[in-house]
Amino acid sequence: MNPSGYPGEVVPLQGRYDGFSGQPGGPAVVQYTTLNISSEPPKDHIIWSLCCFVYANPLCLGLAALIFSIKARDRKVAGDLEGARHYASTARCLNIWATVLFSIAILIVMIVIIVVAVQVQTVYRSINRPSNPYNFNYRG
Repeated sequence: MNPSGYPGEVVPLQGRYDGFSGQPGGPAVVQYTTLNISSEPPKDHIIWSLCCFVYANPLCLGLAALIFSIKARDRKVAGDLEGARHYASTARCLNIWATVLFSIAILIVMIVIIVVAVQVQTVYRSINRPSNPYNFNYRG
């Protein structure tokens, strides 16, 4: 249950259990609980926020994500890990939304370009086609 490199801490629980209630002098059972507290600092997603701000900034979500990432980094430097996790989580959500909206916009633009190209090609072929597809003036 413990990750490698992190030894578990043994902490005895308070109180005693002396067997069945009302029977004094029974065997005492001591229970131990292992706690693993992760002190890994939260990620602030600053690089992802910068990319969303510079390249994909729909509805200013990239700017908002960048602001929350900077706040998360400031909280992490100040030692407030819970506040840093909160701001980092908000920055991550904003980055996800900005990336998804930008990807959908790129997909829509590509579809529109393909549809317009097909329509232009169809119109060009209809203009350059002779009105009579059978050439009866052929003298051979």
